Amino acid sequence: MTQIRVSRNSEIRPMTKRDKSVIMRILKNTPEFTRAEVVVAEEVIDAYLKDPVGSGYFTFVAVEESRVMGYICYGPTPLTEGTWDIYWVAVDGQQQGKGIGRLLMAFAESKLKEGSARIALIETSSKADYEKTQRFYDKLGYELICRVPDFYKPGDDKLILQKKLK
Repeated sequence: MTQIRVSRNSEIRPMTKRDKSVIMRILKNTPEFTRAEVVVAEEVIDAYLKDPVGSGYFTFVAVEESRVMGYICYGPTPLTEGTWDIYWVAVDGQQQGKGIGRLLMAFAESKLKEGSARIALIETSSKADYEKTQRFYDKLGYELICRVPDFYKPGDDKLILQKKLK
């Protein structure tokens, strides 16, 4: 997959090793993510950077005027036909609300539609500080299809969201 120019000064391109420190800063500075979640995100990033083809992850960054603004990571769901997971979407806190997350999601969805993807799934938390995230996905057409009570910890349900792509 090649880079996509979004505007004259913006593009979405595959993540490189040089991007990792910026993405890790974004993740660590995103208050919704716990320390453990950031560790898992880094493991996924490292797997992708070590073997972009064999890792099973597709990881892209949004760049504006040579500055990394956010990233998205998605991949096929094992043992399914055409189901894909969107694992991570994160945008620099100072850049949120400017459409970068929406562009990353649209980019990923367009890539999935080009292939054999039928369904995109997102798992997220029911915590109050995730309400903005939940509204974001709702506006993009993702619907809540499952709620697993107390999944992450008591009072923190896992929400599974779905969007049919075909």
